[in-house]
Amino acid sequence: MDELVDILDENGNYTGKVCLKSEAHLKGLFHPTVHIWFYTSEGKILFQQRGKGKKTFPLLWDVSVAGHIEAGETFQQAALREVAEEIGIPITKSDLKPIGVFKSMQEHSETLKDNEFHHVFLCGLNVPMSNLKKQESEVEELALIGLSEFKSKVDVKQLDGFVPHSVAYYHHIITEIEKIL
Repeated sequence: MDELVDILDENGNYTGKVCLKSEAHLKGLFHPTVHIWFYTSEGKILFQQRGKGKKTFPLLWDVSVAGHIEAGETFQQAALREVAEEIGIPITKSDLKPIGVFKSMQEHSETLKDNEFHHVFLCGLNVPMSNLKKQESEVEELALIGLSEFKSKVDVKQLDGFVPHSVAYYHHIITEIEKIL
């Protein structure tokens, strides 16, 4: 879907400009996104395998839920909408724990420059996996991976099959989940 997104400057400040997501990607304009990492009380992290039709990183394992923040939408509104769309469960703003904003610059091709500021949240997964309803166009599979298993992969930089976020980003997610558990 080609929604309107707010344009940010290189420091993540709103510029007052809006354009289509496709134009932001074509021109490499910074724009905001949300990342929501779900974890269980048993120390597992929910990962989604990106859909095979995705333009970026098809079939790689990624954050539980992610998406673009539509123009004029708050971070929390976007997070609630994306969770409902991608995994089909209702959450509330109070379920979201903000843990930071991360600048990401990825040039996939001459016509796809993905410059984003990820607004990152943690959220407890308090329903069984059978209650999750994946969005077929976005999500290929969902899986729970043990926190210690994922931490081991990050520590030795064996992240084949995962979206290439920075090791520092992944370490931050792990550390913040460990603080809660």
